[in-house]
Amino acid sequence: MKQLKYITIATLIAFPFPSFAEEGKPTEEKKEEKVTFADHVLPIFRAKCGSCHNANDRKGGLVVDNYASLMEGGSSGAVVEVGDAGLSYLWMLVNHESEPKMPPNADKLPAEELAIIQKWIDFGAMENAGSTAMVKKKSNLAKIEVSTERPANVAMPQKYYGEPVHQPSSVNAVTALATSPWAPLVAVSGYRQVAVYNSLTLEMLGVLPFPEGQPQILKFSRNGSLLMIGGGRGGASGKVVVYDVATGERKIEVGDEYDEVLAADISPDHSMIALGGPKKMLRVYSTATGELLYEQKKHTDWLTAIEFSPDGVLLASGDRSAGVVVWEAHAGQIFYDLAGHQGAISDISWRPDSNVVGTASEDGTIKLWEMQNGGQIKNWNAHGGGVTAMDYTRDGQIVSTGRDNVTRLWNGDGAKVRDFPAMADLAMEVAFDAESKRVLAGNWQGIIAIWNSEDGQPVGQIDTNPPTVSSQIAACEVQLNEQKNVAAGKSQVLAKLKKGISDREMAAKTAQEASATAAQKAAQATVQKQESEKAVATATTAYQAAEQATAQSQKVAQQLTLKSQQDNTNVANLMKALQQAQATFQQAQLTHQATVDNVQKLSALSAAASESAKPTEAEQKVLGNDAAAKQAVATRAALATSVADAAGAAAKMQEQSAAKVQESLKGVEQANATLVAAQQQAKAAQEALVVANAELKKLQEAQGAAGKTLNDMKATLNTVVEAEKVAIAAAAQSKANADKLAEAAKPTPEEMSAIQTAEAEFKAA
Repeated sequence: MKQLKYITIATLIAFPFPSFAEEGKPTEEKKEEKVTFADHVLPIFRAKCGSCHNANDRKGGLVVDNYASLMEGGSSGAVVEVGDAGLSYLWMLVNHESEPKMPPNADKLPAEELAIIQKWIDFGAMENAGSTAMVKKKSNLAKIEVSTERPANVAMPQKYYGEPVHQPSSVNAVTALATSPWAPLVAVSGYRQVAVYNSLTLEMLGVLPFPEGQPQILKFSRNGSLLMIGGGRGGASGKVVVYDVATGERKIEVGDEYDEVLAADISPDHSMIALGGPKKMLRVYSTATGELLYEQKKHTDWLTAIEFSPDGVLLASGDRSAGVVVWEAHAGQIFYDLAGHQGAISDISWRPDSNVVGTASEDGTIKLWEMQNGGQIKNWNAHGGGVTAMDYTRDGQIVSTGRDNVTRLWNGDGAKVRDFPAMADLAMEVAFDAESKRVLAGNWQGIIAIWNSEDGQPVGQIDTNPPTVSSQIAACEVQLNEQKNVAAGKSQVLAKLKKGISDREMAAKTAQEASATAAQKAAQATVQKQESEKAVATATTAYQAAEQATAQSQKVAQQLTLKSQQDNTNVANLMKALQQAQATFQQAQLTHQATVDNVQKLSALSAAASESAKPTEAEQKVLGNDAAAKQAVATRAALATSVADAAGAAAKMQEQSAAKVQESLKGVEQANATLVAAQQQAKAAQEALVVANAELKKLQEAQGAAGKTLNDMKATLNTVVEAEKVAIAAAAQSKANADKLAEAAKPTPEEMSAIQTAEAEFKAA
């Protein structure tokens, strides 16, 4: 990406150096003395710099009183660029062109001492008089195969590049910004240096010096292994240098412009570098030799944008007067001259398939051009006031920013996906990091804002003034203390939130246990009810059986009672008949017998009657309980008395009824036989009745017991049913309470959000 900068041509400053030829001497040819570290440079360093930069102190990791250590460099990397003092960090420090100045808080070294140091570097940085001058390293950048696929080994810095070369008191504008196509890396322009950050963590990975001046263009190579820096000093010089991303080694430099480089790119195969600027000339150099391959002066104004197509076949360039030219990259011939913009070209970017090139302009539009016929296929107003930068993403979307200070994401057809919050000052640069899916935009104030491309949310910011390690450590310590305090607070908040949820969960657990217990009790109550119902059913069956048996027994007893009554009535009737027969017999006897025999007969009859009046053995068994038996015994007793009386009367009448004695006696015998039979039958009936009544009594008692058991069972069932209702209601209430507490125990979205926020802040702290 490249933002068109309106700059003032700075005055070219020349640095005079004293001659080593002695004045006043004859101009004879003499052998020039070697300038060596041991003989000339070491005394200067020991006197002016050795107290801070020795093997023991190593301030900044730099040792100057030992040749090998000095050539190794310090914490910022190599400090001596053999053969070129102007590019050497050491020279920039001692010449007060860079911070921290050496010696610190003091004037520059005397001019003659500076001249010695400069000459020592320019003439090969020899260690001693016996040394051979070192040769400035040549380009060792190898050509690679062009590929749009992810490389097998993605380049990431293998070490910290080094401390900031300069630390201005304030930030300067973002003049260049680039992201690696395959790694989470972002390169940011600074004052005579480039800072590299991890785009995921925003951690600075070190600083790459650019002593040539202000970086105006930054680009990673297509495979991400190289970082190209173009820029210089306005009106004075311009150059493009290339760094190895993995090692931080400065690999090559090309161009020797008399003005700063405003636009540049490295070809996908690493074989060419194209550059341009205020001189209106497109120049293409070989990275293998550093030689100029070709130059074209088609443009009529400053070159402001240059980019190779991803396949390396074409090269597009744009200028300040709206000119856009597509070239055959290797031949340098015009492929298309694309006319259409009405303002300066601010940026050029190719679609990943190399079939479409996009151009951004100060006229506010972005245009897309197809490479089959060079036709314009899309054109839209992207930013009011002008587009300052654009870039194709890896998946064919486009990011852009402009003078409206708004950064936008577009799909490949130019339909807007989303806007990102406007920046506080002029937006100058834009980049898309495919690895983190983040959009970056830099502005005039030197601020690089970073957003999540998927939702537009800000994720952080960096600036153009990179911090030193010591300042980072100090800031980290302050931040750490702050974060410890914040973490403690967040921990308390988090603990309080979690405790509230834990308390609710414990209450819910207790309620669930109570609910389970209540449900178990309800189930037990239901089982008890079912068992009670079974018991009631069994008792009902038993009672019904007892009731039926009692009824049957009552029926039998009633029948036996009726029969006994009938038998007793029959006995009574027969007794009467017997009595009548006996009376007749007695009367006959009385009549028949003589008075003489009357007493004897009456005595005999009386004895017989008296004997007959005695209870029989059977009657004796039932005499206490059987009224009929009592009556029978009493009747016989009375009969005995009557017989005795009748005997007396019969004796008187025996004479008159002799004939009737036999007849009445027969009647007595028959009546007596019938009576005996009836009495036996009545006795049997009575005995059966007694047995039946006894059985009935037992059955009635059993029925009563069964009824009592049934009533008890029913009462128990009623109690159990009520208990079940209470248990079920309690279980339902307990479950409702448990469900309510379980629902209440669930973290609310607000609580979850608060916990997630607190946890994230706690982890961050």
